[in-house]
Amino acid sequence: MQVVATHRAKDPTGRSLILQGHIDVVPEGPADMWTYPPYSATIRDGWMHGRGAHDMKSGVAAMVFAMDALKAAGLEPAADVHVQTVTEEESTGNGALSTLLRGYRAEAALVPEPTGGTITRAHTGTLWFRIAVRGVPVHVAVAQSGSNAILSAYHLIQALQEHTKRINQEAKAHPWYKDMESPLKFNPGIIRGGDWASSTPAWCEVDCRIGLLPGTDVAEARAAVERCVAEAAKGDNFLANNPPSVTWHGFLADGYVLEPGSEAEAVLAAAHTQVFGEAMPARITTAVNDTRFYGLYFGIPGLCYGPKGEGRMPSTNAPSWRI
Repeated sequence: MQVVATHRAKDPTGRSLILQGHIDVVPEGPADMWTYPPYSATIRDGWMHGRGAHDMKSGVAAMVFAMDALKAAGLEPAADVHVQTVTEEESTGNGALSTLLRGYRAEAALVPEPTGGTITRAHTGTLWFRIAVRGVPVHVAVAQSGSNAILSAYHLIQALQEHTKRINQEAKAHPWYKDMESPLKFNPGIIRGGDWASSTPAWCEVDCRIGLLPGTDVAEARAAVERCVAEAAKGDNFLANNPPSVTWHGFLADGYVLEPGSEAEAVLAAAHTQVFGEAMPARITTAVNDTRFYGLYFGIPGLCYGPKGEGRMPSTNAPSWRI
């Protein structure tokens, strides 16, 4: 559910603002890898440990308490402010999009992801897809007479790894990502396949994620993945006659660049300098965030800037995710 609370200025004289943070989190993974239970919100040495405390309950808390602080000081914004909590940022971004389609607009949007006090200059896009492969199930005793769908899927994964190397070479010409090593990430994240350990698997599905650069057309990136899978299939005796399928689901997200020079960024930069005594640093990231909807589709400067958090994974202990 998307929740929007709006401050309505009685006599607007300033600039309107959207404050938006997501409340969904990624899966917590194995419980025994955590120092503290992932949803216990354990506080130790001034830090809260738990799944989502960093990304991005920290930013959600900051934007809510900012409005409370203004009220406690006897002040109020001189224009409308929409405070929004949204879902699905971690999988589609449809929560943010739905608020825009519902009509919520402003002259700037601030998404306080945990950037450690840096402005996000650019983020890559993200595509999710599923590869489905068939095989011929036979008893492993005569495996040579069948076909192993899991091994065929692995063949396709290797081809996609090579595809990722190629597009990362092309990224060296991108104005914002040229100096970053391998900014486009490919990940086979979920695999399912087979029915019995002593027969060659008749099926395998692999859910994957791959990045794309700002300015790259989503349809072109999808077509490139499909070509890669099709070409790899031609090099496999079984797959050549039993082509795998590629299904697109979840993220189909553009990359985004917050071009320098907006008045909204200047105001944020001035506030940062006042608090920290130094110029606001910028970063580029290899993951997606919701600012693309505001900047690319609705002409609203999308500022991604927020508090500091940490996530660590000691070699001999479980990870502590904290704000």
